[in-house]
Amino acid sequence: MPLLPAALISSMLYFQMVIMAGTVMLAYYFEYTDTFTVNVQGFFCHDSAYRKPYPGPEDSSAVPPVLLYSLAAGVPVLVIIVGETAVFCLQLATRDFENQEKTILTGDCCYINPLVRRTVRFLGIYTFGLFATDIFVNAGQVVTGNLAPHFLALCKPNYTALGCQQYTQFISGEEACTGNPDLIMRARKTFPSKEAALSVYAAVYLTMYITNTIKAKGTRLAKPVLCLGLMCLAFLTGLNRVAEYRNHWSDVIAGFLVGISIAVFLVVCVVNNFKGRQPENGHMHRDNVTRMPMINIPRVESPLEKVASVQNHITAFAEVT
Repeated sequence: MPLLPAALISSMLYFQMVIMAGTVMLAYYFEYTDTFTVNVQGFFCHDSAYRKPYPGPEDSSAVPPVLLYSLAAGVPVLVIIVGETAVFCLQLATRDFENQEKTILTGDCCYINPLVRRTVRFLGIYTFGLFATDIFVNAGQVVTGNLAPHFLALCKPNYTALGCQQYTQFISGEEACTGNPDLIMRARKTFPSKEAALSVYAAVYLTMYITNTIKAKGTRLAKPVLCLGLMCLAFLTGLNRVAEYRNHWSDVIAGFLVGISIAVFLVVCVVNNFKGRQPENGHMHRDNVTRMPMINIPRVESPLEKVASVQNHITAFAEVT
């Protein structure tokens, strides 16, 4: 049972909490404040790419934000807790202690159970990735200021006052719009799609967790069905954004790339594909093997080599005489 100082555990926990708090605060400033100014992108007169009808507020969507955020936050938590509990109970029942992480003793009072440690680690990384995805998406929306397909329906530009005599005339500046400023500002933040990024991030993270954690017999068909179902829901979320004229195809594809990249990076590089820590005995065994002295065994000459050597000596003697 490894013994770690309580001060070391406290300092590590404090450092991770500071990082998590900073990530949450940055996501809050992006989402609910005007700290970061959105880039004002212009448009051409009567541009067909932005003349789609206004689909209504986000709450009227087939996948409203409340439903999406609830599923992205609740389903992974439930799956990971149930999965870790099942794996822990299975290891206890089969006495598979070699693949089980060890209990950590901090000081003289606190024991960190491997079930609690793995669950908190995986859920903490998932939560961090969720806020990181939100930050990446908001940063892209603020920097690009890409217009929604229904932008002109909300902007309501006065084409006569703007002098739009030709379709190729470019209009720039916020004063070109006469509609609701809040709705116009939301219509300027579409690239990449936040809904597509969050949905595919949750789906990929859960898919990799199920694939790498659940090793029970009889799940060869259940795992692919469950994983493909999660990916299908994320894909349908992106399709819905395009079908309702809330995002362009490029917005949804960029959101998918952001969510997949963050999920794969966290799973592969941070949580090591959800695998437990390698036992120290394995490392010690490999180190001992590499440090063992090499034994030199004398080389035994074969009969064919002896005959060839004798013939070479006879040939050399004949040449000399």
